[in-house]
Amino acid sequence: MEGELLTAGPVRAAALEHLTGPSRGGVTWLGGSTLEILLSPEGYIRAVEAREGETPGNLIARLHPEAGGYELEAPEGQPVWVNGSNVSVRRLEHRDMIEFGDAGPLSRYRQFGDGQQVSKSVIDILSDCSAYMNCSRQPLSKRLFRMITQLLRRLTQETTILFRAGTIAALAILVVLFYQQQRSHVALEQRVESGSARLDSFSKALARARENALTPGDLTALKQELRGRLSSTAERLQALKKRSRAAGTVIAQALPSVAFIQGAYGFRERESGRPMRHVLDPLGRPLMSPMGTPLLTLEGGGPVAERHYTGTGFLFGEAGALVTNRHVALPWEGDANIETLASQGLDPVMVKLIAYFPGSSAAIAVELARASDDADLAVLRAKGSAGPMPGLQLAETAPKPGDEVIVMGYPTGLRSMLAQSGDTFVEELQKADDTGFWSVAGRLAKAGHIQPLASRGIVGQATAAAVVYDAETTHGGSGGPVLDINGAVVAVNAAILPEYGGSNLGVPIAKVRALLATAGLN
Repeated sequence: MEGELLTAGPVRAAALEHLTGPSRGGVTWLGGSTLEILLSPEGYIRAVEAREGETPGNLIARLHPEAGGYELEAPEGQPVWVNGSNVSVRRLEHRDMIEFGDAGPLSRYRQFGDGQQVSKSVIDILSDCSAYMNCSRQPLSKRLFRMITQLLRRLTQETTILFRAGTIAALAILVVLFYQQQRSHVALEQRVESGSARLDSFSKALARARENALTPGDLTALKQELRGRLSSTAERLQALKKRSRAAGTVIAQALPSVAFIQGAYGFRERESGRPMRHVLDPLGRPLMSPMGTPLLTLEGGGPVAERHYTGTGFLFGEAGALVTNRHVALPWEGDANIETLASQGLDPVMVKLIAYFPGSSAAIAVELARASDDADLAVLRAKGSAGPMPGLQLAETAPKPGDEVIVMGYPTGLRSMLAQSGDTFVEELQKADDTGFWSVAGRLAKAGHIQPLASRGIVGQATAAAVVYDAETTHGGSGGPVLDINGAVVAVNAAILPEYGGSNLGVPIAKVRALLATAGLN
């Protein structure tokens, strides 16, 4: 059966999968010699290697390696339950349910053999919920409520996209059949259009998730689509120049000042400074959790876990300051796991932050100088001397509805520049078998392909909080300048509103000036 986790063959890894408590949904992987299982007062489970002569105060159980698996030992006075039975010593079997303490969290013990697929099927999820109902000693009402909420959460988060899509499709069919009897044909059409919009939004979200992860297959697809894209881009730029010579002049003058930003961040333990790393199997391959996410640890010597991202920035005046968005300079603030990681003693840290400028083959290392507390704005500065660089001028006043604006940036990051680089460049990448996040950008810079894209639009609304315009852009263009027809910056591109006809939001120039004044750069 797809996703079934059997233990035939040598055991490669073992884990505790947490079904309840604060660690619910997480996995603690087991390895090494005797392990001590610690239970914090808040209910968090942690496994550490036992140290001779030391007994932690929050020790709840010990795990001793035995014949490819583990034997569980409950210290005297510590209640530990396996499959609903109170035990002192117990040889653990695959899929055993362990409850730590009288009111402690419930975890499932799993063993994985060589060549197994570490994933979950719907049957696994239903089995976990059933085991919880049978093994937990909580009151029936509480067990039933937790079982239902756990089932719904895991079906929506841990099942395959195909299963969720099938479930949504089945529910959509039932809804349509019901409304066919209750509503008119016009109402039904509106429902279908709404569903299409949601599916389109989901497709875009999937595309955004792949923006920085290039594969050899992506290069082949890019090569096949390259001629059509280049033709379309050339025609659009040509039409733009024909419609307005001024717009072409503004783009040419601003282009050297618009930077492509690459960054990577990770997490480090607050006390020791140890970075989060990927867990590797004996063959040096990264291990994945049962939920299909990379397995991370503070131990071992695996590669440091980095989350890559891209953005846009632009130089201001002659001081060499680089203006961008706060979420580009402090990207972890949008990480959904930040609160959980912080509660476990982990702090975010910028691993690498660099900027490329058009016409330059070398990257410039940059760092945060100042971030706004009331707007999505930040100022970066070069580490060391970057030499004189041309900067853009800031507009004196805010734009008005109906004014024309030009937005410049690097939407979709590396992919848009690869699409413009030409057949020869893509073929060289294929021959070198090089799709690395950092190395591809370096190759693009050396070949002179670091060039921002420009799009033109009309201001729809301008307030003290935001400027709304319809110039085409997407993620990766965050932090780019929004220019008026005189080439002055009137806003900083910040957010996309696809549900409003492709409208975008920019941070007004007044807030940019306020931040620069605070940073002493006005």
